Amino acid sequence: MSDRAADKGEGTRAVRAGLPEALKNEPTLPGPAFAAHFHLPGEVDGPYTYGRDTNPTWNLLESAIGELEAPGQDGVETLVFASGMAAISAVLFSQLRAGDTVVLPDDGYQALPLVQAQLEAYGIEVRTTPTAGEAQLDILDGARLLWIETPSNPGLDVCDIRRLVEAAHARGALVAVDNTLATPLGQRPLELGADFSVASGTKQLTGHGDVLLGYVAGREGEAMGAVRRWRKIVGAIAGPMEAWLAHRSIATLQMRVDRQNATALVLAQALRERPEVTGLRYPGLAEDPSHKIASQQMRRYGCVVSFTLPTRARADRFLDALRLVDDATSFGGVRSTAERRRRWGGDDVSEGFIRFSVGAEDPEDLVADVLRALDESTD
Repeated sequence: MSDRAADKGEGTRAVRAGLPEALKNEPTLPGPAFAAHFHLPGEVDGPYTYGRDTNPTWNLLESAIGELEAPGQDGVETLVFASGMAAISAVLFSQLRAGDTVVLPDDGYQALPLVQAQLEAYGIEVRTTPTAGEAQLDILDGARLLWIETPSNPGLDVCDIRRLVEAAHARGALVAVDNTLATPLGQRPLELGADFSVASGTKQLTGHGDVLLGYVAGREGEAMGAVRRWRKIVGAIAGPMEAWLAHRSIATLQMRVDRQNATALVLAQALRERPEVTGLRYPGLAEDPSHKIASQQMRRYGCVVSFTLPTRARADRFLDALRLVDDATSFGGVRSTAERRRRWGGDDVSEGFIRFSVGAEDPEDLVADVLRALDESTD
């Protein structure tokens, strides 16, 4: 993307991100390149050699994501992976060795305890603490890597990325930020000083619930080189069709994000008027505990609203009564979803805790459906 394009609005940038040079009679976005190998006579040179190493469809997507994560910045590399967990694992296992220490949130994505167990099996010390209140500052000494998830999933706590990055770097630690819930249109961790911005593209980035994808963005250099080698060794590569679908979907990212974020705020405002709803969280609410810090580092607050109903039975009845909302896991899709998170067993939440992912439906229709389902689910 040209410097002039990098200065344009986010919608324009999303629509144009990663497009190849315009050539007469060629498609504006080439179709997926299905290739395990490439013609390679003579000496090994050129960008494409073998399908586990590089692929032209990946490269366009990587360029697009890089333009969103670090618009106008040189020296930023983006690598796509088969899933968000593949991207998370690539950073952790490429940067850490036996005897190292890593700091993880204890209220983050529910797969992190599985990651912790594997890290400890490799002789890596894992320290954990909640996201809120920059509690990770207290356990940074001697750490090799700090892992931040903000807003946290599913509790929606927020920490001050700049402050944590400065403290970690002062102690010689690298910093990775899970940017899944915010998306690059919500916050840009690299601009806030982080070494890695990591995300599941399965969620709002692609937004249609039909792609598994992950990515890592970071400054070119030794650390990102290690992430690239890890991808090559493990082979956790994105399929070309998934990469093409993701790139196609990014064109509508700003429209989807703006609609979903605006509706999430309207829904949160409606829920705070309901007496049976407790523990309501949405960083966009002025009274939310995360709002002050979120407003300093986020441009948009996300599409996820969380709240608690009195009992497991009440939560189940509420979910059953919804007509416009699918009872499904994940978040960020154009169709609203909700679930009782405790059913998975991995999150430290109550039985009636609901994670609600706001879609692109008309806000008045969605809010009416939620309020009706609350009414119908009473004892």
